[in-house]
Amino acid sequence: MVNRVKEKLETSLEDWEMMKKASENDSEECAERFERHFYEFISELKIWYEHLEQPPTSIEEAENIDEIREIIERLPAPLELNFFTELELIIEGEDRVQYD
Repeated sequence: MVNRVKEKLETSLEDWEMMKKASENDSEECAERFERHFYEFISELKIWYEHLEQPPTSIEEAENIDEIREIIERLPAPLELNFFTELELIIEGEDRVQYD
């Protein structure tokens, strides 16, 4: 299951790089693609988290899990806050309301 998380993360990171290099004409499309794939990654992360034998109950505990630490290391700095916000929602058991 963690492989699905990694695959979605990889797609999101590729989209992030494309978005940074996109021309003005393509930037909106690239941003939408990135956002869609980022939240698919978060959805997979949530599924993985829910299947852990002993899920962490805090961000600090989550950061001690190898897979989470690996994700954090891969994230560009501008995405870290978004990731931690989503991770906190997962830990708290809250469903994210996403607007299009």
